[in-house]
Amino acid sequence: MNENNGIQMVANMESKETKNLLFRDMKYFVIQGRAGKKLILKGISGEFKAGELSAIMGPSGAGKSSLMNILAGYCTKNVIGDVYVSSLPRNMQQFRKMSCYIMQDDLLLPHLSVDEAMMCSANLKLSEKTSYITKRKIVDNIINLLGLREAVHTRTSQLSGGQKKRLAIAQELVNNPPIMFFDEPTSGLDSASCFHCISLLRRLARGGRTIICTIHQPSAKIFELFDHLYFLTDGHCIYRGPVSCLVPYLATQNLICPPYHNPADYFMEVACGEYGDHYMRLAMAARRGTLDEIVNYLKEKVFNSLTDNKNNECPIHNVQLISDILLSTEDITKSSSSSFYLPIIKYDAEKSKSSREPEIMESPPQIEMSVLLPQSNGPVHTISSDCIKYDDPSREFAANQLTQFRVLFVRNIFSILRDSTLTHLRFVSHIVVGILIGLLYFRIGNLGYEVISNAAFVFFTLLFLMFAALMPTVMTFPLEISIFFREHLNSWYSLKAYYMAKSLADVPFQIFFPIVYASITYWMTEQPNDASRFIQFLVISVQTSLVGQSLGLVIGTATSLQVAVFLGPVTGIPILLFSGFFLSLYSIPRYLQWISFLSFTRYSFSGALKILYGNNRTNLDCNRKRINQMSYPCLGKPALIFQALNIPDYNVSIDFSALCIFFIFLRILGYYILRWRVRRRR
Repeated sequence: MNENNGIQMVANMESKETKNLLFRDMKYFVIQGRAGKKLILKGISGEFKAGELSAIMGPSGAGKSSLMNILAGYCTKNVIGDVYVSSLPRNMQQFRKMSCYIMQDDLLLPHLSVDEAMMCSANLKLSEKTSYITKRKIVDNIINLLGLREAVHTRTSQLSGGQKKRLAIAQELVNNPPIMFFDEPTSGLDSASCFHCISLLRRLARGGRTIICTIHQPSAKIFELFDHLYFLTDGHCIYRGPVSCLVPYLATQNLICPPYHNPADYFMEVACGEYGDHYMRLAMAARRGTLDEIVNYLKEKVFNSLTDNKNNECPIHNVQLISDILLSTEDITKSSSSSFYLPIIKYDAEKSKSSREPEIMESPPQIEMSVLLPQSNGPVHTISSDCIKYDDPSREFAANQLTQFRVLFVRNIFSILRDSTLTHLRFVSHIVVGILIGLLYFRIGNLGYEVISNAAFVFFTLLFLMFAALMPTVMTFPLEISIFFREHLNSWYSLKAYYMAKSLADVPFQIFFPIVYASITYWMTEQPNDASRFIQFLVISVQTSLVGQSLGLVIGTATSLQVAVFLGPVTGIPILLFSGFFLSLYSIPRYLQWISFLSFTRYSFSGALKILYGNNRTNLDCNRKRINQMSYPCLGKPALIFQALNIPDYNVSIDFSALCIFFIFLRILGYYILRWRVRRRR
């Protein structure tokens, strides 16, 4: 797709009416321990209208991200003020369905292709009543229009920065939201990609959407693409209005932007105090409406001077003329409006031949919402509006819980199968380590002199299975949780559907890998040739692996990646220390014995030994020793083995039941920790 050809086309995705976003007297504070409250936003107001590309700018720490998070509904605590959507108080549940928030980092699952990522989005963001053919047409249409056709089968991890940004936008366009938030959309992109990205957002705005984005220091070329500017400094608004009026307005405040100087850079310098302390004066002017009055006067006085312009479109560029008129006026009629728009002056090409009268269209135009994008070589499909519903008050999400679970489960399966670290390496490691352990403890299972060595084999088997399940989960889940936050808060799916799919998708692999390992080691170490014992040994190995994975899930949901990588092995130390291999229960001080009952490896260890030596097993061979055998006594009778190792005298079913309880408890705990983090994030 040629993104510079200047030709636009409409993807006929009909939607509901346009939505304006208004906020009044917005205050936001954070708690700083003993220092008390710190006010971040200090009673600011403003409005973002449909059909405009709006920028929120300001120095670092000015409150840009805080304002964006509040408007997007990501932050609801410690907030004072009112937010309205098209003059109605914002209903958060409905607002999340009609808006989306695309964050600074391109949060995409790395192992899915562009087409798979888009179809997942369509299946989750559109109703299950929408046919597959309709969803397919929507996805193909958006892929063509955003120039992703050539990369449709490319995995997202192999996309360029610009392609990732376009894919993130494409995923949210599936249900045609009228309000879109972008946090630093040009971050990490080169100058050409930045221009294409903002041009895309401008075209989306021209389709009737309310597009709001934070941006730090745009170039002059990019800055001109914005229609509306909301500038913050130290929690105060010092400018809110058309970008084209910024320089003349500053001139009325005796702040003259030097020629050939980027207005965005100049205003940033003014806000940072490089030309003196003006920000409070500008904040007061913006608050009491002086800025609005100047622009209203501008609309009245300057319009007549531009009507003879012969161009097809003539937005106001004559900064000197505007400045002179503004500075010469002494009587500006007061206006109560808190927001304003410059007229967009257009000439009809046919009428211009016989008339000099311009066609005036107040911005934003009341047009139906559509995607306005550069022309694509791919086919354009007409999509019925019946498939796009975001205002059903009875449902929080477009798809039902079963559809959400199915789509997320399949998506997780694909990701696991294609992940070389999580899947392929784990599979190989279970085979290699199984063979190594089998060689170290080769044919010791039936030797009376090797009972202690066989107990060591059982312990190291449980240790390996626990950490092989725990560490990959600890390392991968914190990386995915940011994707979950974005998709969940953009109303793709519920927390329950995500957690169930995430928990169950890896279970088949956590069953298969321990079975492979245990099958190798069981027969190489010459354990009892009994099908019942073998199956029970496989079951307790799988249970240990599943509980270890559940523990990793709890750690991964509760902490960041850096903390989780450290906390995973540290948590495993006391669990293994109280397993019963190093110290028996009666050797532990009484005030610490209760910890032994909280170690799931205690039940795994005792259960495995009962499986191998219990259930009326015949006496072991005391006539055969390995070469260089240490002087351990021969424990030929199973009863002596349990007595020597201090194995509790209860049925092995208790060990199985205890491991099941640990598994269920840790899974539930992980869910509530994730739920707590979601609420804390808001």
